[in-house]
Amino acid sequence: MFNFPYIVELLSPKRATDVPIEDLMDRFARRYQRIMDAGCGVSIPDNPMGQPRMGALESILAKRLSIDPEKVVMNLNTFHTKNELDDLLQHAAENDLKYILVIRGDGGPLLPKLAPKSIGGNQSIATSIDLIRYINTVYSGRFVTGVAFNPYKPMPFELERLNRKIEVGAQYVVTQPLIGKDAHVDKLESLGIPVVIEAWMSKNIDLLYKSVGKANDKDTETFDPVENLNKLHDTYPNCCVYLSMLSFKQDWHAILPRLRH
Repeated sequence: MFNFPYIVELLSPKRATDVPIEDLMDRFARRYQRIMDAGCGVSIPDNPMGQPRMGALESILAKRLSIDPEKVVMNLNTFHTKNELDDLLQHAAENDLKYILVIRGDGGPLLPKLAPKSIGGNQSIATSIDLIRYINTVYSGRFVTGVAFNPYKPMPFELERLNRKIEVGAQYVVTQPLIGKDAHVDKLESLGIPVVIEAWMSKNIDLLYKSVGKANDKDTETFDPVENLNKLHDTYPNCCVYLSMLSFKQDWHAILPRLRH
């Protein structure tokens, strides 16, 4: 699984913007093709930060881009109507998408909330566990579902939730961005499923800490994303690495060591 050096995060175009949508679509296509040409996988978030964006498959098909089922990871969260969710899954199946990264999502006033009972949930909100179970029940054997793991959340609660996600069908896990070696992530090896390590490729570490709920520390002013990436390679040599906030203006071969081998 994920037999390539990196998974690069790629944002799809916003639905409401002052920039002409065709310009945004062209930029998406160029970036998508650059990722493919580099021999990497691509992960397309689902309405990140609660901002309505075009869907992964919607964007790919609109620009008639080729789909490699082994390299495209469609993110899916719980902020959709039931009809939208079913349409997304049906179209993904029809277009041979394979990997889905299931997260609860950021939500927000501009996005609908999935009714938990509509996917078999019994809580007041739909959870990622509910969504994973639903996908693996309705589309049994069709998709490979993965989940997120946040080592900054209280333990053992987060590890227990991860085990529940695996019980309902999750087959791989993607960590939140790591700053060097993490003792909680080290425990994931015993779970017997592939672990993808996330690397934060922006110098704006304050944004990372805010997004994962981590308090700032002494590393804030000295954080070097390339140096941290190299440490992650040394610490987790057998793990595929998910790159978030990677600049498309940089020379990737100069900063991504696995592309040089």
